Amino acid sequence: MNTLAESLHAGRRVPPMMPIVTPLRDGLRRVLGAPVVLLGAWALTVAVALPLGLLLRGELQVALGETLTPGTATNSIAWDWWQQIADQTGGIGRLFTPPTVVTATLLSDLNHRLNGEGPGLIIGMIAAVHLIVWNFLAGGILDRYARNRPTRSAGFFSACGFHVTRLLRLALIAGLAYAILFGVVFDWLCDGVNSLIPPPPNEDQPLVMQLLIFLPFGLLLIGVNLVFDYARIRTVVEDRRSMIGAVLAGWRFVLRHAGACIGLYLVNGLALVASIAFYTTVAPDAGPAWAILLIGHAYIVTRLVITLLFSASEVSYFQSQLAHAGYVAAPPQVWPESPTAEALGRIS
Repeated sequence: MNTLAESLHAGRRVPPMMPIVTPLRDGLRRVLGAPVVLLGAWALTVAVALPLGLLLRGELQVALGETLTPGTATNSIAWDWWQQIADQTGGIGRLFTPPTVVTATLLSDLNHRLNGEGPGLIIGMIAAVHLIVWNFLAGGILDRYARNRPTRSAGFFSACGFHVTRLLRLALIAGLAYAILFGVVFDWLCDGVNSLIPPPPNEDQPLVMQLLIFLPFGLLLIGVNLVFDYARIRTVVEDRRSMIGAVLAGWRFVLRHAGACIGLYLVNGLALVASIAFYTTVAPDAGPAWAILLIGHAYIVTRLVITLLFSASEVSYFQSQLAHAGYVAAPPQVWPESPTAEALGRIS
């Protein structure tokens, strides 16, 4: 960004389109240049996951002792045991299903949500806490990445408190948009595809029909995610007070730079999928507890880096196109007063 600021002050024209690799590289540099933000995200993740894991551990210990020996559980997956767990446990235990330990977790969770199944109260409480905490921290994180320089704890939490009410209002608008997307648009796509290609009686939908539903729905979902991503960025960087105006501004930016925005989003998404696939491949089924713990936390940190990279790379690309160079410029140096100033003050 220093190069960008220098080119602006020199009067040179900045290219209207940046290669995707440039904001990715700059975003990664911003993420790694703010290790305290990464450490805080890791600590928050552990703090949220640890009590839930302990609750789940207690329920699984009871179910495991009644239905299956530990040796059998570690050597193979007994699907009858999985079914018994789902039927007998309640609350957090219902989250421990076979898709939890395979890469199909997201699709399974989406399917359960669309069908109104699953532990709605627990998921709702966790989602509400996650929403509030991350919207509080999002203001400070985006401000830190946009300034591209240390802001210290006072500046970080000041930005968090300053933007939290605006970002929560934006989250409510986003929630309404997602509710319409999942509750209306998805049903409309299903009804439209089923009217064109009626499924065979008593059989699941064929793969072609599922692709006709999920492909356009996935594109719509990516588009909505992008609009609200850049709405959050414009709220923080441009100090916007109207969240409806921020959404419209995010829409205009994505519309003008659709190719680069989608490409940047997809590259980040592929990196996230690759990290999940790599962990699924290398994660040990058994071994020393310290090795399993170390690999697990390395995976968590990698996921958090990629998650933060979404925001940092989008901030970098947005600033490269609208050139908010003054926002990220370092503050002017102010020299301290000479000791003679104190003496002159006493004389006056």
